[in-house]
Amino acid sequence: FSAPIFLWTCLTALSVHAAGNVVNTYVDFMRGVDSQRSDDRTLVDRLLTPEELAHLGVLLYALGCVGFVSLVLLSPAKMEHLALVYFGGLSSSFLYTGGIGLKYIALGDVLVLVTFGPVSVLFSFMAQAGYVDLGVLLYAMPLALNTEAILHCNNARDRESDARAGAVTVAILIGPTGSHVLYALLLFVPYMVFTVLGVHFSLWWLLPLITLPQA
Repeated sequence: FSAPIFLWTCLTALSVHAAGNVVNTYVDFMRGVDSQRSDDRTLVDRLLTPEELAHLGVLLYALGCVGFVSLVLLSPAKMEHLALVYFGGLSSSFLYTGGIGLKYIALGDVLVLVTFGPVSVLFSFMAQAGYVDLGVLLYAMPLALNTEAILHCNNARDRESDARAGAVTVAILIGPTGSHVLYALLLFVPYMVFTVLGVHFSLWWLLPLITLPQA
């Protein structure tokens, strides 16, 4: 375990994640999705101007790239392997709402499941271990499902405003009842998986259950 690699990995992943959120805020506002009733009111309340937010996004992506270069120098992993996963994650964070805007054609949920679970965990593992092990993707699935639960909850809340802006999300397609069922599954299936693993393999798998009362 390398503490410097861990810190640079955190900086890199968090910067790209934050940049993706900034792009989402910017594009939603420019498309007219965000309004006075929206949860994200950064631009609606003029806390920042669109230009300032765009500059912040560029800065965060640049910071992520600095972290990536540092990891290339420090990590035992091959540069091409790190680059493939890193730039795949970076592109995904942008394309969620930027570019073709996968969020608006009901593909944003799939993108989040892949990016903020398997891709993030695989990148972190490679940076530390120096090799690729697809087995770590199994550990990423509970994280991916819980992350998707947060996204789906937001989309379910914003169904009406998204529909008015012409966006198509999974929450819109399956309706209120389906959204509630899907949210419950995304939130609680990981706990079920951890319980089964804890009973059959190691009690350490039960550790995430301490968060169940707050779920």
